[in-house]
Amino acid sequence: MDGITYAPLTADNFNSRSLDKFIRRQHVRECWRRVDGALVLRPVEYIEDWTLEECREMAAEVLRALDTGGAAVGAFCAGEVVGFAAVTGEPLGSRGQYADLSLLYVSEPFRGRGVGGALFAMAGARAKQTGAQRLYISAHSAKESVAAYRALGCVEAEEVDPHHAQAEPCDLQMEYLL
Repeated sequence: MDGITYAPLTADNFNSRSLDKFIRRQHVRECWRRVDGALVLRPVEYIEDWTLEECREMAAEVLRALDTGGAAVGAFCAGEVVGFAAVTGEPLGSRGQYADLSLLYVSEPFRGRGVGGALFAMAGARAKQTGAQRLYISAHSAKESVAAYRALGCVEAEEVDPHHAQAEPCDLQMEYLL
């Protein structure tokens, strides 16, 4: 698929500078908001982007997930990371039924090619190996982000994690049955 390869992220193929060329850019025009209990699209326009420093902070998050018992997977093209996903090692939910899909990003030039779906499937497989029954996703509320998760089969979370809801009050709390 377009010269893209996939692999678990390890110290051999990922480090603090692995995302230096990653393009997070997303022009957000509409976001989902809860109004009187219902989800509605609202005009909210801004550009989401990462500086080099933010790329390195995100790389540190990936490494932290690996260091704390989680798992991460990456998509590579010409030796560069063009997408990545991470699942934390700590279960969530009242019964520990969720694995937290803490990260899922695809570099702007590689969106729309199935990279996100492939990474999502790989992260889900890793989570299932740990005994998780569902993935928990605190999803960016942008129209396109939510549409991508819904296309993968994600729905609103049956059990909302209070930490995620408080940390990102505009995110949609979603889940995926493994």
